[in-house]
Amino acid sequence: MSEQNVNNQNQLNIELSEEIAEGIYSNLAIISHSHSEFVVDFIRLMPNVPKAKVKSRIVLTPQHAKRLLKALSDNVIKYENQYGVIQDPEPQMIPPMSFNTPTAQA
Repeated sequence: MSEQNVNNQNQLNIELSEEIAEGIYSNLAIISHSHSEFVVDFIRLMPNVPKAKVKSRIVLTPQHAKRLLKALSDNVIKYENQYGVIQDPEPQMIPPMSFNTPTAQA
């Protein structure tokens, strides 16, 4: 089998709809985990508004969470090499949060 055929077999075609391509702005992520999964909730906080909505939730296996961590780290390094160090702002006071979800029961 030629190298080109092998490369074509390993190629992954990814479809990106217009709606998803627009993206969702988030300025807060809350991460939780269990033994079998990581849950990342992306939230948009608005100034002087005491309520915020989860705009997107991503559920990952621990293995995928670790790969995401590495990919983000690699990309931050590449970004800083090209544009300069990202300044970490002063720690902001984040108000106490509560999720309006039912209490889990066994």
